[in-house]
Amino acid sequence: MTIKINKKAPNFKLPSTNGTILELRKVKKKNIILYFYPKDDTPGCTLEAIDFNKLNNLILKKKTVVYGISADSIQSHLKFKKKYKIKFELLSDINKKVIKKYGVWKKKTFMGKVYMGIVRTTFLIDSNWKVHKIWNNIRVKDHAKDVYSEIKKIAEYK
Repeated sequence: MTIKINKKAPNFKLPSTNGTILELRKVKKKNIILYFYPKDDTPGCTLEAIDFNKLNNLILKKKTVVYGISADSIQSHLKFKKKYKIKFELLSDINKKVIKKYGVWKKKTFMGKVYMGIVRTTFLIDSNWKVHKIWNNIRVKDHAKDVYSEIKKIAEYK
């Protein structure tokens, strides 16, 4: 399945670090930042989470919520959240159903080894659940700022 801009984002239900099951379609009247990342508490993923966390209050003021998704367990997510005081929710996709549905489970190469893994990808979904923008193969530095800049543009149109 290929996710396309201006098309509805696929619905899903995943366990969240707030103890509930998050269903995408139940997030009402808000834009949604869905960022997929490889692993809790690894250098790039930690930097990305910290950057989104720093901007979280500004993001919330733009009627937008952030969700981080990886294949890590809720227990791993809770430790990661606590360690870095992450204010937004992390979603656990242990079975990789949503990760695959969103097309971010791909062949990766590291030090000459080829393996399957999560390719760092961010989806900005508007308040009607339509995909507004997709960032693929992200470089973590300044990524959260780029996403926030795009959110400000959406807010200007509404």
